Amino acid sequence: MSKSKRPAKTTFKKFESPFKDYWTKQNFILLGIGLILIIAGYYLMSISPWDNPTALNFSPIVLLIAYVVVIPLSILYKKKK
Repeated sequence: MSKSKRPAKTTFKKFESPFKDYWTKQNFILLGIGLILIIAGYYLMSISPWDNPTALNFSPIVLLIAYVVVIPLSILYKKKK
């Protein structure tokens, strides 16, 4: 009996993720700022009494800025080369 021939070794291209260099230091800084704003917004909302102007007016604005502006900006920000 003859030995069966093995096919030649195939070399695979190493797959490089397009997101490899996506999260940079600026992205993490923006994410941290967003998390700090979220914590500050909920803290301002928890200050008693419940009907004070800080809890009713200022804290929702801080939370809106954090959730709608800063967090998406930290995800979508990419430095131009």
